[in-house]
Amino acid sequence: MNKNLIFKIFLCFLIFFVVFFLFSIYLNKIEKVNTRTEKTEKNIDILPEVKKETENKQNFSIKAPSNLKEKYKVVKVIDGDTVDVLIDGKVERLRLIGINTPETLDPRKPVECFGIEASNKAKELLTDKYVFLESDPSQGERDKYQRLLRYVFFENGESFNLQMIQEGFAHEYTYDLPYKYQIQYKEAEKYARENKIGLWGDICANVSEVPKTYNENTCSIKGNINTKGEKIYHLPFCASYEKTVINETSGERYFCTEEEALSFGWRRALNCD
Repeated sequence: MNKNLIFKIFLCFLIFFVVFFLFSIYLNKIEKVNTRTEKTEKNIDILPEVKKETENKQNFSIKAPSNLKEKYKVVKVIDGDTVDVLIDGKVERLRLIGINTPETLDPRKPVECFGIEASNKAKELLTDKYVFLESDPSQGERDKYQRLLRYVFFENGESFNLQMIQEGFAHEYTYDLPYKYQIQYKEAEKYARENKIGLWGDICANVSEVPKTYNENTCSIKGNINTKGEKIYHLPFCASYEKTVINETSGERYFCTEEEALSFGWRRALNCD
């Protein structure tokens, strides 16, 4: 075999190996690019869902403002949205802003669905606990019953009001004007409702509304005292019933029957006939 032939064979093998080597590198680069593209596409698909979930969690998170330094002891839980708190040596009754729980104690109404559960939950979370209180200038200092209007925060800074809504123990409640945490509370209610949590579940799905008609057993007669000192009672069908506000601290009260109202010295409103 001559040297020329050997050289040609060697050169062919060399060219083959060089081409094979370069082709392997090329394939490896393509594979890496494809893998990177695949991961990027997956991240793009997942990102909106993760972002949305994160945003939802942030919407539900309310921390006590840093300027709230003093803690107050809850001495009694009346129901899910009303508590007694010791403030400067005096027991003050608080109506919580932005929430409303089913009734359990109103003498004019029967116990509403999930009311007992809401009341028990509030007792579990607040009885004898120390809490931070926040007022809201948009809602005023007190309501028409002279209860302090406040947001309640646990010692760890978490919102009691928000937790009650999110866990389905309370409705979001806007009395008149928008309040500080209205957006978060509405989002929490939407979450509870869509997931059928608590009072939004099947347990209350088929419960009808409390009747609005007059019933002697609901103690819905309003015993009002006018500016002249006259004691006048209003039945639910009287013309001034809806706009009559009862202030029990000034001696006004509710009656269960007309006979009871008359026996205490009240007379029937003239616009009831």
